[in-house]
Amino acid sequence: MTGVPASATGGTGRPAPRGKLGAAAVNPVSVWNIANILTMIRLVLVPAFVVLLLQDGGHDPAWRAWAWAAFAVAMITDVFDGHLARTYNLVTDFGKIADPIADKAIMAAGLISLSALGDLPWWVTVVILARELGITLMRFWVIRHGVIPASRGGKMKTLAQGTAVGMYVLMLTGPLATLRFWVMAVAVVLTVVTGLDYVRQAVVLRRRGLAAERAAARAEAADAPGASAR
Repeated sequence: MTGVPASATGGTGRPAPRGKLGAAAVNPVSVWNIANILTMIRLVLVPAFVVLLLQDGGHDPAWRAWAWAAFAVAMITDVFDGHLARTYNLVTDFGKIADPIADKAIMAAGLISLSALGDLPWWVTVVILARELGITLMRFWVIRHGVIPASRGGKMKTLAQGTAVGMYVLMLTGPLATLRFWVMAVAVVLTVVTGLDYVRQAVVLRRRGLAAERAAARAEAADAPGASAR
């Protein structure tokens, strides 16, 4: 037995040349896959959402309903593109960069537009966007030591933010208007709490990484030629 599957040898039972086998084993993922296409759609929906939201001064219920539809589609694609990429191994460098940009862009567009229209206090927008930007920068700060995984709290935060912004996009009145206030309050609380938790994880991860680097450096120095003679 050669240890190489017949399918990799052209069905002859003889091992394929190394170069051909290596080429057959590598199956590069096309940028034009369904996950990336959904991400691109979400990026296109950002300016479309803003235009719809601000039509006729931004206070026309019909245009706001269309804006909500665009926002809802963007949120739905956010759920599916990551799932499809992981499930069917469609992860690409483009997706790694474009997906978080699209996520932040649609949320920032909604928050800033609503605050500019006077429907949402600016401090809410500042708190949420400052948290999102800060956590993104922090991930780069510790990336050489490891990756901070998305937590359940972070996912709940994203759901709460999307629901709250969507409710503010719609011109709700009465009890529903009161409800959206409390949903946004929950979103802000989750934003702050999960942000602080990510900071804690980043500090712990960086400390462990630096400790591991120092230990490796000491071990390397001890194993260096002549170290025992000193």
